[in-house]
Amino acid sequence: MKSLSTQEKSWIMYDWANSAYSMTITSTILPIYFKMVASNGNMSSSDSTALWGYTISLSTLVVSLLAPVLGTIADYKGFKKKFFTTFFSIGVISTIALALAPSDNPYLLLILYGFCVLGFSGGNIFYDAFLVDVTTNDRMDKVSSYGFAMGYIGSTIPFIGCMAIVLLTQQSLLPISLTLACKLTFLITAIWWGLFTFPLLKNVKQNYYIEQEPHAISNAFKRLGHTFKDIRNYKPIFIFLIAYFFYIDGVDTIIGMSTSYGTDLGISMSALLIILLLTQFVAFPFTILYGKLAKKWGTKKLLYVGVITYICICCYGYFIKDVLDFWILAMAVGSAQGGIQAISRSYFAKLVPKEKSNEFFGFYNIFGKFAAIMGPFLVAVVTQLTGRTNNGIISLIFLFIIGFITLLFVPNVDSTTLKPEHISNLDT
Repeated sequence: MKSLSTQEKSWIMYDWANSAYSMTITSTILPIYFKMVASNGNMSSSDSTALWGYTISLSTLVVSLLAPVLGTIADYKGFKKKFFTTFFSIGVISTIALALAPSDNPYLLLILYGFCVLGFSGGNIFYDAFLVDVTTNDRMDKVSSYGFAMGYIGSTIPFIGCMAIVLLTQQSLLPISLTLACKLTFLITAIWWGLFTFPLLKNVKQNYYIEQEPHAISNAFKRLGHTFKDIRNYKPIFIFLIAYFFYIDGVDTIIGMSTSYGTDLGISMSALLIILLLTQFVAFPFTILYGKLAKKWGTKKLLYVGVITYICICCYGYFIKDVLDFWILAMAVGSAQGGIQAISRSYFAKLVPKEKSNEFFGFYNIFGKFAAIMGPFLVAVVTQLTGRTNNGIISLIFLFIIGFITLLFVPNVDSTTLKPEHISNLDT
């Protein structure tokens, strides 16, 4: 971290900040808490898993529809940080609302979680696009990887405190109910997320932009139309987005529904929390390793490694039966999830024109978010139809295989931003 600039460090700190949300709200305590509330309301395990998947799908659909429009507007000078701040605030406020909501209404929890997803995912559109503002092409793999890596470590600090509150309550060592303990973890997460976002708000600036002009919104829609044409003209971008659509779908689905899967297998809350905590520690060095190897071997080869790892994870996930199997599965996920996300982000950032980064990252996110609709929906439908979560997990293998095959046609890139006239000189 010593070799990083102030802007790079400040940008990385947002991964440190919002990963607490990813750990507590997306992956662990909220899904388990929702399962508990749903069970108390006599909702079946398969139905609650399905509703969780449908909620993720619906909320990401909203973000997906907004992403390209807001991204186009955000390329105007001064708009990127305003949009980032708005969505970040929605996420933090909704997380606080989870702590204040009554614990006897699973449907209200789903609504609030939908707003959390909206704020978190919307903020990430502009956060990712800031990557072109804070660093240079030859440092993007490193900075992006450090962001995800620090996110994994940063998420563990508040999570350890949250986990201690839940486990001590379960052991009757804290004189509070398990419901109150879970609500306290939501409040802690919101405070952490808000506090460590301030370095980005203070130090990161929009260095690449389009000057403001009259009728900015209507002109933004016109520019959005041109962006569609640009994506068709920039073949590497278009091919990569198709590959990304499929493989990141599987990645996000496994992350978002892992605790529901573990709960359906009969794994206790305490075991799930410990497993997922150690997954973060595994992810930290592997994410940095992905960044270093990408510089040595090339970004595309590391993407292959990540996708193949997830194909193996899906196959193994179909056969798991006990806690040990889930341990092995979680460690395998930890070895790949941060790396494939970081390398995908930096690879795309190298491809796009910097002054139009929000537009193109709007499409990057719309492909990612629409993919996140399909994956949970696929798992939800297959799980409901068969009554077995294992079948839902194995169905994801098709997404990774399609993504891998499409990735074969994506060109190798160096640190130079691609232009249409360069495409014919690239090797696939």
